[in-house]
Amino acid sequence: MKRALLVILAGLVSGVLAHVAWFDTHRPAGGEGLDSQLAWMQQTLALSPEQFARIKALHEQSSPQLLALAAQVARMRDEFAAFERERRTTGEVDFLEFAGFVEQRRAVDRECAESTRRLVLAASEILNPDQRETYLTLLNPALKGTDAVGVN
Repeated sequence: MKRALLVILAGLVSGVLAHVAWFDTHRPAGGEGLDSQLAWMQQTLALSPEQFARIKALHEQSSPQLLALAAQVARMRDEFAAFERERRTTGEVDFLEFAGFVEQRRAVDRECAESTRRLVLAASEILNPDQRETYLTLLNPALKGTDAVGVN
């Protein structure tokens, strides 16, 4: 009986080690910050130092606007949660207020899509044709549903 438990324990330990090792080797490089994303672009697209500097400046220039939009989206997410709590608690919804919220959310969505489109267009103008094709192919799944997909 001890031998069977020892074999099972050894199998579990081996499985956990294999699992951890596989995920460690397949973890994306860097993190979530701008520098790691730009390093990924530099590596994937084989950017020249000049291209990298121009794209980095472009992203740094658009960063305040994108952060402001992200804050608006977070605020609207909280506002929607408040609408939902009120609906569940009281069973009532102020439809005029909610319609205003929906219109405001659509405007923010349009602004997000437009700023994304401008950033992708500006970055793609820095790239050579092969790099541009790779860049747009890689971004296409993330840009589905925005006007930025049609950038060429």
